[in-house]
Amino acid sequence: MEGYILDWANLLLRWLHVITAIAWVGSSFYFVFLDSSLTPPEDEDLKKQGVSGELWAVHGGGFYHPVKFNVSPPKLPDHLHWFYWESYTTWLSGFALLTVSYLWNANIYLVNPADPNAMSAPLAVFTALSFLAVFWLLYDGICRVFGFKKHGDAIVGAMVLVLVCIAAYLACHIFPGQAAFLLMGAMLATSMSANVFFWIIPGQRTVVRALKNGDPVDPIYGKRGKQRSVHNTYFTLPVLFAMLSNHYGWLYNQKYNWLVLIGMMFAGATIRQFFVLRHGHKLGRNKHPWPYALIGVLVILGVIAWLRPGPKPAAAAAPASAPASQPAAGAVPYGEVAKVFAQHCVLCHSATGLAQKNVKLDSPGEVAQHTQQIYQQVVVLRKMPFGNPEGLSADERDLVKRWFESGASTAP
Repeated sequence: MEGYILDWANLLLRWLHVITAIAWVGSSFYFVFLDSSLTPPEDEDLKKQGVSGELWAVHGGGFYHPVKFNVSPPKLPDHLHWFYWESYTTWLSGFALLTVSYLWNANIYLVNPADPNAMSAPLAVFTALSFLAVFWLLYDGICRVFGFKKHGDAIVGAMVLVLVCIAAYLACHIFPGQAAFLLMGAMLATSMSANVFFWIIPGQRTVVRALKNGDPVDPIYGKRGKQRSVHNTYFTLPVLFAMLSNHYGWLYNQKYNWLVLIGMMFAGATIRQFFVLRHGHKLGRNKHPWPYALIGVLVILGVIAWLRPGPKPAAAAAPASAPASQPAAGAVPYGEVAKVFAQHCVLCHSATGLAQKNVKLDSPGEVAQHTQQIYQQVVVLRKMPFGNPEGLSADERDLVKRWFESGASTAP
């Protein structure tokens, strides 16, 4: 019953998380586009009001004319829309999902099942949460110290890149690969939402309060908010990659999975840079940003080439549509794959111990009910064993592949 409830919680939280993330990312991308596409106002009245940029757009059968005021408008409207619940709800639903999916079963998802004594479940939870908090504190400190110095953006960018590389290396050496990738995404996403909570919204509230009180508005609040908002847009694609990667075991079940993660995150950031600058290029403000897109694509192609599978031996027989009760001629004997299951799988999938997802692989009858799942998780997605704790070899995966394709017999 606990597993059933957790599955429903996982589904509903994932649904909420995706919806709110779309809203947050969409509004973030829109305002980055808007800032990059604004042109100086032509109307003298707009200039007198302090408008620094305007944009004409058409969408949904109507015309829109957004304008941006330099520092603040001369008068606040009665109704002012704030953009923050998209961020807060995304983080809250994401943290709840992390809790249900990983922290709740830390002994399986955060601790290497082959060496459970290396780190206790409570310590694994503490370490995972520390990644979220410590990265934010270090990143925030970098921004505070170097953010507004000469060449501050370049310095902050370089230091944050080094910080992300160190975090990726540590995460992939402390946690199983799938958990490490997900935690890196959660780490960056936490900093994004913290930027909104600690800097962007408080700065905007200070400006609004000054306007209501008739006090002069300090432009530093707008500059700080803009800086953190720009950082968020560069974090977005790396975060999305890290979150999606947990569905693809061949990404994180690598000896140098931390390099894979760094490479793909770097590619995402450079591709995002292309989209940020392309709007300015259309207005003649900067050169065409195609080199950034090219670098990102080349890095992705390099990772694809690096992770390409090696040559596989021919299958022992033609694929079968359903498991056979008796092995066909030339089929892989069940006894051979049973040894693989006993070494790598039954620790988490057995009737006498754990039975994750209610899958048991310690008897021929149970294995016969899950042959398609075994093939999908072990061979196609390479997600299992989780974190590959004892190093399921390529030859062993190929053995499971040939066993399935030759009929998946469970007969002794």
